[in-house]
Amino acid sequence: MKPQPNKVVNRRAHFDYHLDEKLEVGMVLTGPQVRLIRDHHAQLKGTYVTIRHGELFLLNLTLGSENIPDIKLLATKRQIRHLLEAKQQGNTIVPVELLPTKRHIKLIIATARGKKQYDKRQTIKARDLSREVRP
Repeated sequence: MKPQPNKVVNRRAHFDYHLDEKLEVGMVLTGPQVRLIRDHHAQLKGTYVTIRHGELFLLNLTLGSENIPDIKLLATKRQIRHLLEAKQQGNTIVPVELLPTKRHIKLIIATARGKKQYDKRQTIKARDLSREVRP
């Protein structure tokens, strides 16, 4: 059995959004950026994905103590077209997990719909109930 890579999870995305379709994309990074991600100095809190000129970009990734302005994401034209259609329907593209594997660093993004305040309260209530049921 392969060991699970040390992934970085965007827990806030699971709380703030209803996640729909997930997609795994590559990232264009420099050497120091790769080293910081592998050393667990990455935070996905506050990051988002945008589409510019037919390309995907990850914005506001925090590596170490500095914010990296733009990181290009690698996806096929068909995948980008599908994400653009979802965005035009009112969905948001949210980064969910950062997976540093042996050779590559992948990012899992998802199309998402924002939760209302009462949905968030129901999520908290369900989480508290499941915590009480566990021994």
